[in-house]
Amino acid sequence: MRSGKYFAAILIELLLIAILAGGYLADKREPEAVSGNIKIAERNTEEGKEDYIKWVDFTVPCEALDFAYETDVKAHEAGTSLDWVSLLAYTASKWGGEFGKKAMKEMENMASEAMEKADAAHTATDVIDEAGADLKYYPYYKEAYGAILSGMVGSYEAQLADEDGNVDWHSVYGLKAYSPIARGFDYSDYDDFGASRSYGYARPHLGHDMMGQVGTPIIAIESGYVEVLGWNQYGGWRIGIRSFDKKRYYYYAHLRQNYPYQEDLEEGSVVTAGQVIGYMGHTGYSTQENVNNIQTTHLHWGLELIFDESQKESDNEIWIDCYQLSQFLRKHRSSVEKVQGTKEWRRVLQIKDPAVEAYQKEKAEAENSSAKVLLLSAVPLII
Repeated sequence: MRSGKYFAAILIELLLIAILAGGYLADKREPEAVSGNIKIAERNTEEGKEDYIKWVDFTVPCEALDFAYETDVKAHEAGTSLDWVSLLAYTASKWGGEFGKKAMKEMENMASEAMEKADAAHTATDVIDEAGADLKYYPYYKEAYGAILSGMVGSYEAQLADEDGNVDWHSVYGLKAYSPIARGFDYSDYDDFGASRSYGYARPHLGHDMMGQVGTPIIAIESGYVEVLGWNQYGGWRIGIRSFDKKRYYYYAHLRQNYPYQEDLEEGSVVTAGQVIGYMGHTGYSTQENVNNIQTTHLHWGLELIFDESQKESDNEIWIDCYQLSQFLRKHRSSVEKVQGTKEWRRVLQIKDPAVEAYQKEKAEAENSSAKVLLLSAVPLII
């Protein structure tokens, strides 16, 4: 009799565990496919709506980013194209998003094969794409990694100084994204993505903290336009910059008290990668503006991916771990100098980013088109 009661109690307990586990799993955003234990993708599948990526795990280490980037540049110098995003996507699709020793060796072999097979009719990128065509998740990784990295490498014009300090403009192909911390300013960091936060409500840390001194110049990582500027009770004084292709939203938070931004910065301003946009501080954790309630001076920067505008300001936001990306960007830090008589710093060497020029041209054409429509609508119809 007693054993029967124990058996019934065990069954009830198992049933409750199953119900709780089912509710927990239902509440998590799980991917539609899994390779090993790696999340691959979750896509919108609602009828009548465009399919788009809803989840990305960015687990590419700095070592892999370095190799893919350097291979891309070497291929360009050799007269062909080897897109670093394609190389990373190929490796990830073969190894489920992991980049261990075997995966790194696979990436090196693919890079060598692509360069060997490249000819006048086929670039090294074409070779990688053809190899990736046989891999189920290659299109996903290429789209996901492209959303993160596509604006960081390319051709642009840059001011370079020679050994005598003479500055001149040069055509450059390479990294046109910058570390968010200016050259010459010390900082410390570690991988803190997902750590718990409790102010306001319990939540994971969806960004990367870089600890330093108050007033350290903060740099625009990529060219774009200011989408958000002002106070937020969690981030304090913060800046939100959107990439021109609208795929990336860069979030810079906890900026300096009293003088957080460059004086001429406002919502809608166009910024160029490497430009000083603000200054490190410890504002935030207050509904009252301009309050230092953050104990440690640091920059919090985050990168949100946007495949559909419905993901902005929603429960379906995609924030990625930026730690390895921050390590990669250390190779490119913007040199700055103090603007005498002010609280500001400015970059020393300028660049001309074609993405900025294209955006400004498109914006001017749109404004001219709107002006013509208004002008025509104001002309009375003569019969």
